[in-house]
Amino acid sequence: MTAHPDSRSSRWAALAALLTTSLLLTACGSSSGESANGTGQATSGGTLTFAVGSDSGCVDPQQVGSNDTIYSVRQVVDSLTDQDPETGKIVPWLAKSWDVSSDATTFTFHLRSGVTFSDGSPLTAQVVKENFDAVPKLGALGILAQGYLSGVASTTAVDKLTVRVKFKEPNAQFLQATSTHSLGIESSASVKKTPQQKCSQGVAGSGPFVLKQYVQNRSITLAKRSGYDWGSSLWSKKGEAYLDKLVFKVVPEAGVRAGSLQSGQVDAISSVGKANEATLKGGQVTLQRRANPGVVFGLGLNNSRPILKDTKVRQAIRYAIDRQQIADTVFPTGTQPATSVLAHTTPDYENLSSDLSYDAAKAKSLLDSAGWKAGGDGIRSKNGTKLSLTVKWFTNAATNQPALELIQQQLKSVGIDLVLKELQITQIAQVNQSGDFDGLWGNVTRADPDILRSSYSTKLANWYRVPASELDSVLAQQAATTDAAKRKQLVGEAQKLIVQNAHTVPVVELQTQLGVSKKVHNLDFDASSRIQLHDTWIG
Repeated sequence: MTAHPDSRSSRWAALAALLTTSLLLTACGSSSGESANGTGQATSGGTLTFAVGSDSGCVDPQQVGSNDTIYSVRQVVDSLTDQDPETGKIVPWLAKSWDVSSDATTFTFHLRSGVTFSDGSPLTAQVVKENFDAVPKLGALGILAQGYLSGVASTTAVDKLTVRVKFKEPNAQFLQATSTHSLGIESSASVKKTPQQKCSQGVAGSGPFVLKQYVQNRSITLAKRSGYDWGSSLWSKKGEAYLDKLVFKVVPEAGVRAGSLQSGQVDAISSVGKANEATLKGGQVTLQRRANPGVVFGLGLNNSRPILKDTKVRQAIRYAIDRQQIADTVFPTGTQPATSVLAHTTPDYENLSSDLSYDAAKAKSLLDSAGWKAGGDGIRSKNGTKLSLTVKWFTNAATNQPALELIQQQLKSVGIDLVLKELQITQIAQVNQSGDFDGLWGNVTRADPDILRSSYSTKLANWYRVPASELDSVLAQQAATTDAAKRKQLVGEAQKLIVQNAHTVPVVELQTQLGVSKKVHNLDFDASSRIQLHDTWIG
C-alpha cells in the first residue's frame, strides 16, 4: 500500500487488509489475449472494434452503471487510485500517494503534477474537490457514485496538488471507491454541465482516450489522447495508448455479435452466450472469463408490495428456484449458482448455500401456511387475489430472458405466476426511483462488500423498499470499522439478514465472458471485471 508514513500510519495495516481481496481470474485460453503465434512485438496504431449488446443512453462515467457502456467510457477518465485485479490492493494512479487517518474518517491524496484533461485544463486539488462536491447532485443515474460519497463532511483543496476528503463517520470503503469509474475525475468545465448534458455530450477526462462521437443505440467512438503520460501504476506501457481508435458498436443479438467476430468484422465482443461458445472455440478467437465481484444476479424484490411484505412469500420464492439448473442451462461455462447475495470473489463473502438450496416442497409449505391456496389452473390465490408478480428486466444481457423464463417455469410449479416485462436499459434509473415493480432482475458489480449498504440500507437508495430493521445498523457498522476481523463478521451478518429474510433472491453469479480475436493482445480485465484498453494492441 502506498501512503506517506506519519503518526497515523501505524494502524493503516488493518484498513489495508480489509480493502484487500484475491479476485478469481479464470480464462479459456489466455486472459491477456496473447495469440497462438506468440506474443510478438507490441505495435502502435490501428482501430479496435468492439461489439456490445446495449447502450445505456449516457456517456458520463460518473452516471453509467451498465457494463456494456462502462467498457467504453472507462477509457475516458482516470481515477485517483487503481485496484490490482489479482490481489485487490489499492495502488497509485492520479494520486501518487495518500494518508488515511487511523479512524478512517479523513483521506488525504497527493496528486501527480503535469496531468491535464482533454480540454487542456490542468488537474488540481480544486478540480477533484469540484468533482466530489458535484457527485451528490447527479440525480437518478448517479446512484453508485453518490453512495461512495455518502456521509462526506467536506472536501478541501489543501494546496494545488493536495486534496483532503473528510467524512462524518468512519468510512472504510472510500479508498476502494476512488479506484472506480464512478469516481473518475472530470474537468472543471465538465463538472459544471448538467447531468443531462454530461450524459448526451460526454465529458473531458484525463484518460488515455477521448470521446469523438456518440450515436445513441448505435456506437461510441474514441480516439487516442495525444501526449497522455500519467497512466495507472498497474499498466505495463508508459505514455500514450497503443491503439489510435476505439469503436464500440451496439449489436443487441448475441448470435450476430459472435458471427461478426468470426468473420473479422469486429475484434472483440461482450456477453458471449452459452449458445455461441462452441462456434467460437477453436478458431481465431479467445474466450476470456472472469467472475464479477459484488451483488449477484437475482430477483430484487419490492419489499413494500402487499404480496411481498410477507416474509414467507419471499422465502418461498427463494426455495422454489433451482439455481444450478439455471446456471447450467442458460449461462456461460463455469458460471456458478449464487451461494450468497455477494459473489464469492467479493471481500468478506460468506457461503450461505444452505439457505439457497432448491426445495420445492418447502416453498409449497410456506405458501400454504401463508394462506395461498392452489387454484384449478395451478396458480395460488388468497382472498380473491392471484399470486401473480411482475418482474421487470432490461435488454443488456442475452442471458436475461432465458434465465427469467426458466425461473418463471420453476415458480409456476409451486403456484406462483411470474409475468415478465422487458424494458430498455435506458429506463433503469426511472424504474429504480419509481419503485413501480414487484421484482427487478439484475446485479451490481463492485469489489467491496459495502455494495450491500449502497443497495439495501434504508438510509441510502433503498431501491427494494426494504423496511427499517437491524440490517441498517449492521451495514452502518461495517462501513465504520477499520478492524478487518470485525468488518468480516459484520458483513457476514448482513449477508445472512438479507438472504434469510429474502429481501432479494440471489440466483447466479455474473461471469463476464468476452470473445476476443487472437490478433488482439493485452485486452485485460480490471478488478471489477470490466476492461482497460491502454495496454491493448493489435498485430
